[in-house]
Amino acid sequence: MNQLLLDYLPLVIFIAVALGIGLALLLVPFMIAYKAPDPEKLSAYECGFNAFDDARMKFDVRFYLVAILFIIFDLEVSFLFPWAIAFGDLGLYGYWSVIIFLGVLTVGFIYEWRKGALEWD
Repeated sequence: MNQLLLDYLPLVIFIAVALGIGLALLLVPFMIAYKAPDPEKLSAYECGFNAFDDARMKFDVRFYLVAILFIIFDLEVSFLFPWAIAFGDLGLYGYWSVIIFLGVLTVGFIYEWRKGALEWD
C-alpha cells in the first residue's frame, strides 16, 4: 500500500503546485491593485464613447447574422482540418458526408447574404 501511495506522490505535488499558482494569481492582484478609482474610471464606456441609450435597447438583426456567419466559417474550418488529414482513409462515404456538411453551411451563408448581413450601409 505504501508503494502505491508513493506512485501517486508526483501527481499530488503537481496538483498542489497548480493550486498554489492558481490561488496566487487570483489573490495577488487584489493585494497590490490601486484602489482609488476616479469618476472617469467608474463611468460607463462603450466603443470609445460614453453610453448614449438604454442598455436594454434592441440591436439590429445584422449583428446576430454576423455572429452566425462567424460560427459558420469557424465550424467549417475546425471540421475540415481533421477531414483533410484523414481524407485518404475515409473513402467515398467521407467525401459525400463533407459535401453534405458544406452544402448545409452554404445554405446558411446564402440565407445571410439574402438577409443583407454582409451589407453595412
